Parts: sequence; structure tokens; C-alpha cells
Amino acid sequence: MPLVEAPVEKKEIVEGVKRVYLYAIGRRKEAIATVKLFKNGKGEITVNKKKYTDYFRTFELEQIISAPLKSVGQADKVDVEARVSGGGLVGQAEAVRLGISRALVQLNINFKKNLRKAGFLTRDPRVKERKKYGLRRARRAPQWQKR
Repeated sequence: MPLVEAPVEKKEIVEGVKRVYLYAIGRRKEAIATVKLFKNGKGEITVNKKKYTDYFRTFELEQIISAPLKSVGQADKVDVEARVSGGGLVGQAEAVRLGISRALVQLNINFKKNLRKAGFLTRDPRVKERKKYGLRRARRAPQWQKR
């Protein structure tokens, strides 16, 4: 049996323009966000490869994400690319906000004062309390009858 070589298809790899970015991580409750902040941008914010207004559909969540950029006047000067997983939408939005704030401090240390004053650099330590045995939830006890 002769050995026949199958034709090999050559795929062209199209590489995008590599842009320099600043990297930061934000966490809130169960949500973890990894944020890339690109200098010299147009103000585009993408979350999980979607426009942030499509991912976070409510006005309040959109405001949470754009707040650190607006507070330091960088809303139309940088691009943000975030990947977020875990938790709910509010936790994810606040995780992205913390990541953006940390990346902005790397961009310019002078932003730290304004961001700290607004509370954007503080990691909110509140997480869900664990369930205890003998209880129905973390603190909710089964109904108790005196007589």
C-alpha cells in the first residue's frame, strides 16, 4: 500500500496590531475581573468581548463602570477591555470598576488621590456568610415553639 500524503491547507494567521496596555485585577463578592487599559484610545469599553452597554443593560451598572474614568477625565482617552466571571451583575460591575481604577493608578500616580477619595480603590470585603449546621441559612434558625 503506497503512503499518500494528504494536501496540507495553509492558514493565514492575521495578527492584530499589538497595543501596549496596563493590567489590573478587581474582585467583588464572587466576581473576578481582569482589566486591560489601553493608552491613546477612543473611550471604548468592552466587557467579555461585548460593548459594556450591551453586557450591563441598566443605567446604574453603566454608571458604576464609567465612574472612575469620568472622575479623572480619561473617559475618551483610553480603551478598556475587561473579562469578568462569577457572581452577579452588580458584583461584576463593581469588580470591573475596581480593576479600571487600579489600572488608572498605574497609568498616572496622580489619579490615586481622586480615586481614593471617591472610594474606587477600596476593595469591598463583604462576602456571603457561610451556612452553619443546625440553621437553615447563615443566621436563619428553624421555627421554634415555646409550648
